[in-house]
Amino acid sequence: MSETAAPQNGPKGSGVVRIASVAALGGLLFGYDSAVINGAVSAIEKEFNVASGPLGFAVASALIGAALGAFFGGRIADRIGRLKVMKIAALLFFLSAVGCAIAMNLPFFIIFRFVGGLGVGIASVIAPAYIAEISPPAIRGRLGSLQQLAIVTGIFVSLLVDFLLAEAAGGSSEILWLGWEAWRWMFLMMVVPAVLYGVLSFTIPESPRFLVAQGRPEAAQRILARVLGVGAEQTVERIQHSLNREKKPSMRDLKSPKGKLYPIVWVGIGLAIFQQLVGINVIFYYSNVLWEAVGFDESSSFIITVLTSVTNIATTLIAILAVDKAGRKPLLLIGSIGMTIALAIMAFIFGTAPVVEGQPVLEGAAGPIALISANVFVIAFGMSWGPVMWIMLGEMFPNAFRGAALAVAGFAQWAANWLVTVSFPALKDISLGLAYGLYALFAALSFAFVWKFVHETKGLALEDMEDGFVPAGH
Repeated sequence: MSETAAPQNGPKGSGVVRIASVAALGGLLFGYDSAVINGAVSAIEKEFNVASGPLGFAVASALIGAALGAFFGGRIADRIGRLKVMKIAALLFFLSAVGCAIAMNLPFFIIFRFVGGLGVGIASVIAPAYIAEISPPAIRGRLGSLQQLAIVTGIFVSLLVDFLLAEAAGGSSEILWLGWEAWRWMFLMMVVPAVLYGVLSFTIPESPRFLVAQGRPEAAQRILARVLGVGAEQTVERIQHSLNREKKPSMRDLKSPKGKLYPIVWVGIGLAIFQQLVGINVIFYYSNVLWEAVGFDESSSFIITVLTSVTNIATTLIAILAVDKAGRKPLLLIGSIGMTIALAIMAFIFGTAPVVEGQPVLEGAAGPIALISANVFVIAFGMSWGPVMWIMLGEMFPNAFRGAALAVAGFAQWAANWLVTVSFPALKDISLGLAYGLYALFAALSFAFVWKFVHETKGLALEDMEDGFVPAGH
């Protein structure tokens, strides 16, 4: 699909869905790369003989790369285009898959986890921005949710691959094929979606809003004619008016004439941080270790984790159906309530469980209740904060500084992710009750934050997000 193809008559719903789906493939790699470590943590700990501290850093090293990738990805995309940055991300995923698979020591492994993290960070900000910029307002929420659906699908695929490879080898540390342990194959499998993402990125058009910013309104109008059917010329005129600048976008655009960050940027940063401080990635990075710690064997822990990822996919589908009808803010508020309750129950169960040899022992009904609560938490997150945060980051900022604001919010999201991930092993050693109690507190605070500061963006055109503020009445 080229930028110069002739415009079609009538809106092309299936065409824009395909375009958004290709962009969302970056989310699948994002999910796979983020979760693949889950099934390999125990094996890596044994392979490289590392303690909890270095192990936590190794797991979190990808998140440092993700924070930097998110920060620079949006800025680079404002200069060279969304599609070129997608191709760069695909290459980084490929290199990470191969590098982690052949790692002979922990530093080598950390380097390539960092490289993969750069790809994750770039994909995390480019996909929502691109999808928001290519989508008609009436279905922008649903199309934006494809990013989160791809992320949770990538998590599911990663965990399923981890489980199948570990089962085939008799354990994640055991030799599988060609003299390589199963955990190495877990990473190498990411080569397949990385290549697919890179190839398909050549089949979709550049963002029309980027093209207008580069002085190519005719190309932008042809693309908008395909995805909107009608009103393409007027949309280009509104984009030109909203950009209305002679200089290139920069981080300085995030500040008002008084030299302070626009309030909408702070709201975006808050959304990004709270999405991570509730501890969702503890479930996906460490769930095998967690369930093994409370008495499940490795095989059972794999199965529980895979089932949890299926729950995540199902709830994301609910969000896709609801987000353009119920709105963004109501879903966030409902999700915050559900997460607070589920996390508080887990904090109580783990905080009051007897400890044997440094590990909590869940007796009687405590184990099933903890398992149910963990899945209720995933349900509450998956139908709200999981997809809605990314949707809002993609659409809530004005055209003039969307890339820069996404860079800052994306960096904050990955920095918070890193903080939670690297701190969990130490918190776990102190008390799982303490860890889940902190996450419950942040879930409660997220409700207050959304209630006071977040405004609805359902149905608004991106060109209505002007001067860093949502129009009055929304």
